Amino acid sequence: MTPRPPKPAPRPLPPRPGERPRPKPPGPPRRAPASAPAAPIERFSVAWWRERLPHWWKLVRADRPIGWLLLLWPTLWGLWLAAEGFPPVGTLLIFVAGVWLTRSAGCVINDYHDRWLDGAVARTRERPIVAGAVPPREALAVFAVLMAVAFVLVLFTNALTIGLACIAALLAATYPLLKRYTFFPQVYLGIAFGWSIPMGFAAVTGEVPPIAWLLFLANVLWSTAYDTWYAMVDRDDDRRVGAKSTAILLGDADLIGIGVLQASFLFTLLLVGQRAELGLYWNLSLAAATALIAWQFWQARSRAREACFKAFLHNNWVGLVVFAGAVIDLGLKPA
Repeated sequence: MTPRPPKPAPRPLPPRPGERPRPKPPGPPRRAPASAPAAPIERFSVAWWRERLPHWWKLVRADRPIGWLLLLWPTLWGLWLAAEGFPPVGTLLIFVAGVWLTRSAGCVINDYHDRWLDGAVARTRERPIVAGAVPPREALAVFAVLMAVAFVLVLFTNALTIGLACIAALLAATYPLLKRYTFFPQVYLGIAFGWSIPMGFAAVTGEVPPIAWLLFLANVLWSTAYDTWYAMVDRDDDRRVGAKSTAILLGDADLIGIGVLQASFLFTLLLVGQRAELGLYWNLSLAAATALIAWQFWQARSRAREACFKAFLHNNWVGLVVFAGAVIDLGLKPA
């Protein structure tokens, strides 16, 4: 049997006399005309700077000052002890600005080297380079500009400080590579962060005496301890992608390791105070630092990520109270 043809659709009835004609049923929605692609922004125009600057601001972690503060405190310790009081204003301004510039440059080169890693770590996958907001070559240009400005500032000091600054630049540029090959990137970070101490003594006194290296050692111990807290936050992700850290090396002995480092840090600062003939207020600041460090262990005793990150951040107050002890003790010391 042949199939019957489909029945034609019924025609609409004509309107009755006096009735308005019925409206036609709506047809398919019309597509909006495609908008023309946005014109590319001209490089170095005002619009280009407005578009790039927020990405660079995030790239240098200017919105997260904790790294700058952890680098600033030991720099100030060194300057005050070198000058035995308030350091020359020009030198102080050079070092404060230099700390911000070199820390910012360190963040940029760290993200450049870690772009293979950051996308696999929950805490870092939104960083500008790995997220595609800043191309790697552009990041290198930002790093070069920051380091160049910092080096220009150092030129206003002396030859010894300039020589030490060259070593500091090498430390900043190579630190991020260590997590690929060794379990001690935190120790190397302590060396890089503490290098401003011998630089400060060189700028103020023209030499680097033994007390400067003793204070430098204290900072290496402290930086290794607080950066191990930081590494504990990412430990599971780092294991998965093959990165190395002191947190992975220590394993279940992580709290013991940090405790040994922090106790050694406080003992070394006690030796610094004896050598600099500091008294009551320096020792009180060390007692306050001990209480703050004890609170960190209580806070992070569970090793939870958020608790370890809070313990890391809390070291800002440790650096501050040590600086306050130096300022007060040296300020009240008889001439």
